Amino acid sequence: MAMKLEDVDTRCIAEDSLPWLPLAPYAELVSVKLLSADPLRGEIILVLRAPPGIELPRHRTSGSTTIYTVQGRWKYREHDWVAGPGSLVIEPASACNTLLTLADGTDDVTMLLLVSGDVQLLDSDDRVVTVENWRTAVSRYLDYCHANEIEPRNLTQGGRTDDCRETRGAA
Repeated sequence: MAMKLEDVDTRCIAEDSLPWLPLAPYAELVSVKLLSADPLRGEIILVLRAPPGIELPRHRTSGSTTIYTVQGRWKYREHDWVAGPGSLVIEPASACNTLLTLADGTDDVTMLLLVSGDVQLLDSDDRVVTVENWRTAVSRYLDYCHANEIEPRNLTQGGRTDDCRETRGAA
């Protein structure tokens, strides 16, 4: 049965209802929480958590990436700026960067990412080692759920995920 535009509805996803997934084998101490995957636009929304003082693999993007820093401080090796809590970084398509978390604090770096298209992980000679995208993100999520006996949720754009709890008495 084909999905219709009117089948797509506003969703509320409670982040605490989803598991942290290890980003192995690329970065052993880094974990991600997949919030949503949109197969139609080739986008994912995720939270990334990394301890201070580590370097993630160099990468190139086929689409744009928007990153909001929630906690901690980080930078790209290729730039002079440092992103901290409240910073918004907009990475254009074809950008090639190496993410470093700064070891000047005790907080893990936590960031919300909206990633469009493919992320190519590169070796030291800028050759593509692997490609990550919405398909690999969903596969990583489903594999983790299966291995840990967790009932997987439908995180694709057309899936219904209304698990936010109403808070009463908050004003």
